[in-house]
Amino acid sequence: MRVGIIGGGAAGFFSAIHVKENYPNAEVIILEKSTKILSKVKVSGGGRCNVCNGCTDIDELSKNYPRGGRQLRKLFGFFSSADTMAWFEKRGVPLVIQEDQCVFPKSQNSQSIIDCFMNECLRLGVKIRTSADVVALLKSDDDAHFYLELPLGETLQFDKVIVTTGGQAKAEKFDWLRKTGHEIEEPVPSLFTFNMPNEPVKSLMGIVVEDALVSIRSTNLKANGPLLITHWGMSGPAILKLSAFGARILADKKYDFVVSVNWLNLPNESEIRSRVEIHLKAGGNKQISNFRIGEIPQRLWDYLLDKIQIPLDKNCAHLNSKEINKLVNVLSNDAYQVSGKTTFKEEFVTCGGVSLNSVSIRTMQSKKMKGLYFAGEVLDIDGVTGGFNFQAAWTTAFVAAKLGEE
Repeated sequence: MRVGIIGGGAAGFFSAIHVKENYPNAEVIILEKSTKILSKVKVSGGGRCNVCNGCTDIDELSKNYPRGGRQLRKLFGFFSSADTMAWFEKRGVPLVIQEDQCVFPKSQNSQSIIDCFMNECLRLGVKIRTSADVVALLKSDDDAHFYLELPLGETLQFDKVIVTTGGQAKAEKFDWLRKTGHEIEEPVPSLFTFNMPNEPVKSLMGIVVEDALVSIRSTNLKANGPLLITHWGMSGPAILKLSAFGARILADKKYDFVVSVNWLNLPNESEIRSRVEIHLKAGGNKQISNFRIGEIPQRLWDYLLDKIQIPLDKNCAHLNSKEINKLVNVLSNDAYQVSGKTTFKEEFVTCGGVSLNSVSIRTMQSKKMKGLYFAGEVLDIDGVTGGFNFQAAWTTAFVAAKLGEE
């Protein structure tokens, strides 16, 4: 049996290795269109490679996927984050779990993951070919073989094929798959930060609020967690989560919208009002600037007071009802105009790709072409930041590599 893996990224290597383990006599070839393999693994996590997340509860794990979570929930029973960690450790890559549950190689270097994959390919006899761009995928007349067309007229024949070409920014990049009858969900960016070119809050760049609640005005989108103020606007897990779950809605808005920030992450304004009134009473004759509420950093606290025109040297007990109302409002519903987005670090994640309607989830086999499988970000599956996208790659690749039939 001859198996072709189209794409030399995380899902491609993981599926190739498992195909060879499942079928030792198979000839397995990875076809990578560029001259570089595992490029995303290399830059992930700032060059440290966030291989997965420490969350091992399948229900909780699946909630971190704006698209594909329900389908992945079924697949995590075959290969979950606990299996990922055991797999790498067994192959000589010790891992560490950070406080935020992100899992990295103990070396803090993505090269450890790349070396692991290359050693496994060498051990098992997986072949790797670069500068091999597949431009068309065809089936033989007897439906028994695949023909992969490369530039300059070269054609390769395989018995089974796994597509692991990753996410694509442009819909036309999926044309070769659309021609084979597969439904394609329009790709739009996911996991991006918010640009706020006209908001003075940018002067507070570097400040982190550990637990904020952010929402998009005129939608039901909301997310909570750490928020980072940057020199271009806002980032951090709360913003990235919001961008992922709102990927299509925010694309429709052309990234022009208002984000509201609840700086205390309390569920409603009445709770914040009660908190403020108790706090001010306790502050008495202390200057409001020196008596912050909750975990709000000092520079941000002063910024918010200045924004609502409350003098920093005013005593807590001397705030009038109008000033108290303004303080409650800015803490519970602080508004910022977003005009544009920025990709999160070097990591590129898209919402969209091969529709899950075109795939049999239990096997990852195409419903359109028998013997064709999919794994990784080429599918309309994406997760929030924290190792979840790699986990989806490992899981779908593990299942696809069984080369199972429905």
